[in-house]
This record gives sequence, structure tokens and C-alpha cells, in this order.
Amino acid sequence: MSGGYSTILLEKTGNRNGASAILTLNRPEKMNAFTVTMAHELLDALDVVDGDDSVRSLIITGAGKAFCAGMDLNTGGNVFGLDESIDPNARDMEANRDTGGKVVLRLFRMKKPVIGAINGASVGVGSTLQLPMDRRIASLNARFGFVFSQRGITLESCAAWFLPRLVGIEQALDWSLSGRVFGAAEARDAGLVSHVVGDEMLMDTALTIAESYAKGTSAMSVAINRQMLWRMLGAAHPMEAHRMDSRTMLHTSQRDGREGIASFLEKRPAAFSDKISAGPPLGLDWDSEPPFFDESDA
Repeated sequence: MSGGYSTILLEKTGNRNGASAILTLNRPEKMNAFTVTMAHELLDALDVVDGDDSVRSLIITGAGKAFCAGMDLNTGGNVFGLDESIDPNARDMEANRDTGGKVVLRLFRMKKPVIGAINGASVGVGSTLQLPMDRRIASLNARFGFVFSQRGITLESCAAWFLPRLVGIEQALDWSLSGRVFGAAEARDAGLVSHVVGDEMLMDTALTIAESYAKGTSAMSVAINRQMLWRMLGAAHPMEAHRMDSRTMLHTSQRDGREGIASFLEKRPAAFSDKISAGPPLGLDWDSEPPFFDESDA
């Protein structure tokens, strides 16, 4: 799909229902430890995936025996990519935004379903990176850990928003306060991952899930539904969902909805044609996000 990356691989695998992109964190000699360069390459790759109408889903995994062993602490200097000359009490921190958080916010805005195939150790940012994915499956050897308290730092990558929404506040607190590492079974029981499978079944399981999101579905419907569900987690009232789904229902009913109904009545496979690249319906700006710094909050 796109070459020239030094820390990740991006490839496309096709089937009759559309292609899946497979993004592999590719620093196996470092257990795929996260770097600022990797963050920049991930942001580029996510744009490539969203911009390719032939791709219906994205699978993210790691090369070798690890998914991502957290931030690479051996790179020298300030490993977090922050400008420590800036006063942490400064009003405007735009120039010092959390690197992992930028990637997670881009994952949040994805128009394609994102599936994590967690193949081994995934601690620190390796765990928080997974939180905005729509489905996470783990190998028997997967390990997780929100280890920040044991490194003297805080949760990052928007984990304080995502984690309690996925596993509940009590479990999120337990993992975050202790910083302990835990296995795939505990992750599954808490709802962090949906499946635990043998190593040899991990990618096949991920591809099967990806296929289920593409088979017989409208790419636009999937994109809108993904965005609505994630965004409405923070809504103050169901009226916000009502406003959004009234707009999106009108949009889709005039496009792929007509084909969906016709194909059902005619007992034939649907031939949906509304493309993600054409943009979202009015009322759903799926690329928008609030400003990082708001003068009114200062």
C-alpha cells in the first residue's frame, strides 16, 4: 500500500468482500518498542488506510514475539518526545502534546473497523494504543500492563477516557494504580479483549472478524455506525444521538439504503456504492475534534 516506513509495515490482503489492511509494528529486535518516529509513521499509515476505498478494515499486530513493549527507553535524551524546557504549568501546551495521544485520537477518527491482533507483550503505550480499537483479540502469550505508576509517570494516550469505558472504573483503577502486568485470560475476563487464541490462530481469527464486518455491508454504514457509537460515549443526553442519527439516516436512506432495500426485496446480494472518500453526511464531521487548548478554559 505504502512503502518507505522504517518502524512499521503496511500491506493489503484481499477477499471478495474487500481488502483488509494489515499494519505491523516492525521493530522485533526491540520488541516493537514505541518511538516518536513510529508515531509519525502510524499517523501517515492511518491516513493511507482511510483514503483507500478498497480497504474495508484494518488489523494491527506486532512483528516477532511482542506486540509493543511500551516506549523505547533506550533511545537517549527525552524518550517521550516532549520539550521539557516548557513549563508544565503553562496555559497553552499545544507544542507539548502527548505523542501516543495523537495516534490514539487518529485511531478514534478512523472510518474503517480497527482490529487488534495482540501477539505478545503489550505494556505501557503498547496497551493504551489498543484502547480505541473496535475489537482486540489476544494470543495465549499476550501480556498487558498499564505500568505508568511503576515508572513514575501518568496514564497517557487518552487512556483515562477509554479504559474505564471498556472495563469499568474499578478495574481501570486496579490496573492503573498497581501498574501490574497481567495475562490474556484476565484481559478477556475484564473485557479488554474479546478472544484468546493460540498463536497459530491469531491472524486467521482477526481476518475472519474483519471479513464479518465487510460481508454484505455498506462501507458508509459501517463508517458512520463506528463513529456514532464512539462519539456518543461522551454525549450528555440521548438527544445528541437523535440529532446525529436523524441526519445520517436521511443521508444513507437516499444512497446505499435504497440499494439495501432493493436487494433484500429482489433476494440478491447488495451492490453498495457510497464511498468513504466522498465524505460524511451533513451533521457528522468525522474528522473533527475539539481544540487541544481552549482559551475559554484558561
